[in-house]
Amino acid sequence: MAESAVTDPESGEYRVRLPEFHGPLDLLLHLVKRNEVDVRDIPVAIIAEQFRSFLDVIAVIDVEAAGEFLVTAATLLEIKSRLALPQSESVATKVEAEEDPRRELVQQLLEYKKFKDAASRLGGRAAEVGRRWPREPIAPPAARTELPAAVQSPELWDLVSAFGRLVQDSAQLEPDTVIADDTPQDVYREQVLAAVGSAATVAFRDAFPPPHHKLRLIGLFLAMLELIRNGRLIFTVGDTTDDIRLALVPVSDDRKEEIGSESQEVGG
Repeated sequence: MAESAVTDPESGEYRVRLPEFHGPLDLLLHLVKRNEVDVRDIPVAIIAEQFRSFLDVIAVIDVEAAGEFLVTAATLLEIKSRLALPQSESVATKVEAEEDPRRELVQQLLEYKKFKDAASRLGGRAAEVGRRWPREPIAPPAARTELPAAVQSPELWDLVSAFGRLVQDSAQLEPDTVIADDTPQDVYREQVLAAVGSAATVAFRDAFPPPHHKLRLIGLFLAMLELIRNGRLIFTVGDTTDDIRLALVPVSDDRKEEIGSESQEVGG
């Protein structure tokens, strides 16, 4: 999917739109999985706080998507406050028997998980069929960089979380004056490729060469997501989301030209 960067005509503020995010239910499912809890028994207080942290990052990267996430954040806070209301034992038992405040949200999550799992299975079958019946002769595979074994299944949200911490840490070093940045996206792509290609694997933060002002970090992060989507980069997650490593996937010159053309169409 495409990303775009625009300037708000009224405020003059730089804004980024990134249709890579799958929506608030996808984030909730990710948090449930990362916390290793039952989707039917969500610890709302913990999940609400973690969701809010992600919302802060999404508002920086994709201001339009933030509105949808904000609605879900408000729902979580409402459920949290309802669960925290002091009640007598008899009243609490009656209310619990009638309706758990989480019930509607849990039903939405279960339904979303069902469709997501089905889509994943279909995608796996399509990939298997593609390997069995290739539409074109397959060239000998290029040597692939081996990343450390993933402790957790890598997801986009792991990158978003790591990026949020990078922006927060860099904010302390950012100058008070606003820095304009009209760097073309293809330049950022080349910078990320150069940073990641400098070693067999690199830590997530090492893929962001300085200077580290907000607009530059956003541009580099969008370039990274695009390269992952196009199959030029792969990443893995270790014990924590602080332990993310990236590696360059070797591709043929023809494939590089093809990816470059696709990127130019997206940017246009």
